[in-house]
Amino acid sequence: MNGIYIIGGGAAGFMAAITAKEHFPQVPVTILEKTGKLLAKVKISGGGRCNVTHNCPKPYALVKHYPRGQKFMRKPFDHFHVLDTVKWFESRGVALKTEDDGRMFPISNVSQTVVDCLLHQARQLGVRIELHAAVASIQPQGGGALLTLQNGKHLPAGRVILATGGMPKLSQYQWLKDLGLDIVPPVPSLFTFNCPEAGLKHLAGVSVPAAKVRIEGTDLAWQGPLLITHWGFSGPAVLKLSAWGARTLAQHHYQFTIQISWVESFTEQQLRQDLGAYQAAHPKQQVGKHPMFGLPARLWLALCQRAGLTAAQTWQQMGKKGLNRLLEGLLRATFKVQGKTTFKEEFVTAGGVALSQLNAKTMQHKQLPWLYVVGEVLDVDGITGGFNFQNAWTSGYLAGKHAGIGLAQQV
Repeated sequence: MNGIYIIGGGAAGFMAAITAKEHFPQVPVTILEKTGKLLAKVKISGGGRCNVTHNCPKPYALVKHYPRGQKFMRKPFDHFHVLDTVKWFESRGVALKTEDDGRMFPISNVSQTVVDCLLHQARQLGVRIELHAAVASIQPQGGGALLTLQNGKHLPAGRVILATGGMPKLSQYQWLKDLGLDIVPPVPSLFTFNCPEAGLKHLAGVSVPAAKVRIEGTDLAWQGPLLITHWGFSGPAVLKLSAWGARTLAQHHYQFTIQISWVESFTEQQLRQDLGAYQAAHPKQQVGKHPMFGLPARLWLALCQRAGLTAAQTWQQMGKKGLNRLLEGLLRATFKVQGKTTFKEEFVTAGGVALSQLNAKTMQHKQLPWLYVVGEVLDVDGITGGFNFQNAWTSGYLAGKHAGIGLAQQV
């Protein structure tokens, strides 16, 4: 019996390996990791805290956080959802906590806790792990497959679970296309916007808790925390917008215009009334020195300057035209985006193995029954907040639970 080989030592790969070994202890299970590091993305995710999942237990609500894969993932989430993830980790000594925005982290606040848990479970169950074991090709052989490593080694496999993670270039999927897999061309998801001419570089680090970012000429918009950076804009509002607009923005070659409302909780009418009332009540007060609407002082001053106001100008001196320009800058500030910045360690792709080829209940390939596909190599991607890890835990669990069924009978 040739056992189960899992290609990729990340979150999905480890979940698949552990689950397979728990359900089929007599079946050999081996993880093949092409680098010298295991669970690298788990280690660095969430600023080193590991955003394990998101407090969204209802599958019908959970799928709404996936720009690609919504319809497909409904069945997998019916079988292994957020509460299952929480129970899985807690039963293995890793308790999770929920933050105000719904993200869930280990109580330890350290990603190494999650890494250690997965490594310990795999080793305790007898999962074999091979590092620097990059797979060059896969060929069907009998009822299974023959794996050829880049070092020339051949490994006959009874079952293969593909857990390589997302790959940014279509050429990197060629070995899978050679196997007969349909590949949806990959494009980046979850990236920040570069605005070199924004004139806000001196405000790097300033954030707004509830802004709305809209891409002009499209229906794409997202509301949430916004962060000004040295290169442009980041934060959940931008990252989530980049996920929903991944393919559209790629078609625009990452050259487009965004419109930012810094005070999204206000309507234009409310804003005009509040500004007018303040102007009437404080005519001799310097506009730039007295921030309004809870905006950071430095940002308020910059918005005043963008409206053509000097630092010493008073509300009385500003007049009606100045008030209109300030209102426009608060509600509809425009910036030209010229490129993106992707944090390579947390890279997420839209695209990958086409979902139409897979059984959603088992993650098994329909034409190649010895093959299972899990994690980010699937054409599934979620917005920021723990959703991509939930895909990894769910798909990995289902593949591991089913991959050994035929093999176990051979023992």
